[in-house]
Amino acid sequence: MNNQELATDIAKRAATAARTIATLSTADKNAALQKMADAIRGNTTSILEANAKDLASGREQGLDDAMMDRLTLDESRIEDMAKAIEEIIALPDPVGQSYLLEERPNGMRIDKTRIPLGVICMIYEARPNVTADAGALCFKSGNAAILRCGKEAIGTSKVIAEAMHGALEACGINKDVLTVVPTPDRNLMAELLVQKDHIDLVIPRGGEGLIHYVSDNSKIPVIQHYKGVCHLYVDKDADLDKALALLLNGKTQRTGVCNALEGLLVHSEVAEKFLPMAAKSLAEKQVKIHACEQSMGYFDGAIAIADQDFGQEYLALELAVRTVKDYEHAVEHLHQFSSGHTDVICTENEATARRFIADIDSAVTMWNTSSRFSDGGQLGLGAEIGISTSKLHAYGPMGLESLTTEKFVVTGNGQIRE
Repeated sequence: MNNQELATDIAKRAATAARTIATLSTADKNAALQKMADAIRGNTTSILEANAKDLASGREQGLDDAMMDRLTLDESRIEDMAKAIEEIIALPDPVGQSYLLEERPNGMRIDKTRIPLGVICMIYEARPNVTADAGALCFKSGNAAILRCGKEAIGTSKVIAEAMHGALEACGINKDVLTVVPTPDRNLMAELLVQKDHIDLVIPRGGEGLIHYVSDNSKIPVIQHYKGVCHLYVDKDADLDKALALLLNGKTQRTGVCNALEGLLVHSEVAEKFLPMAAKSLAEKQVKIHACEQSMGYFDGAIAIADQDFGQEYLALELAVRTVKDYEHAVEHLHQFSSGHTDVICTENEATARRFIADIDSAVTMWNTSSRFSDGGQLGLGAEIGISTSKLHAYGPMGLESLTTEKFVVTGNGQIRE
């Protein structure tokens, strides 16, 4: 088959499979998910062997450290994938949840009921764990998943999918509910993006180039999972020890992820005290600093950054630092340079914190806690399919409920419209 025929075949098969699982009971779905988790554990050796080949290829391609970190699996990360599926099992099933909207004067009852979206096409790069997470989330929410990963992770993703297919077939469930696109060919992806008769939603998760390409070329609705330019704002009323802990955890605990800090804003009234603390601790962690003119003197070897050059996603031990005149200056900076992913304020002033939460419309706004908690699992959703930076339908970490929609159910007793 050529790319057009292959894309159509994949999409049609997924749409057919989606109809077969939309009405599966929660118990049946959970039983299948447990077999998926067990199959991933049982195939640890083959998954690691495939991952070793992908890693070797990645090194030959010169992938950067952040990409290699996302690509790398070990026994612990494979166990985390299995546990993430088990966490999904424990979550309430949104499908079929219903509530009364209104009873009309003519006796009609109006309810709203949650239903699956249908077929979800997930496009991602060097994250093989997304294959398990997205596949399980889509399955529990009654959707079929078409998973198109980048060439960096294709071998690992295929082996993970094969393990999950074995679990599905053991339960008598159509394995087409989970499809890993067999080739990362960009032309095949382009053909998938026009399958609007069979695919209901596209979710791209990766670099700017991928997001823009999908958004510009898709004939199907897209929920963007854009870059994570996350900030910490240290207010004049901050507990500085607390602020330092949030900074170090947000920047250095794991750098190559979308909820790591990329920007630090410090109120001018506490800059003289806080920036030396930050400089010492960041130097110990070997963090490269890009600093504004007012902040430069506090850091050894800092690189000057022009006002227009803030807003970079480093995904590395690098950080942009700016001293802001006041709260309003911090908000102005965030409106210009935040990617709308996650922004944090550190302050002991509740009024200022509440103002920040109202002023900053990022998908996740935080008060006195680390940006690293901006994650579906950490926020109680179980494994997430990603963090939406689109404001339509879903915004922020997307768990099970975000993969469903609501339909009207109208019940009457022969009423006719006059």
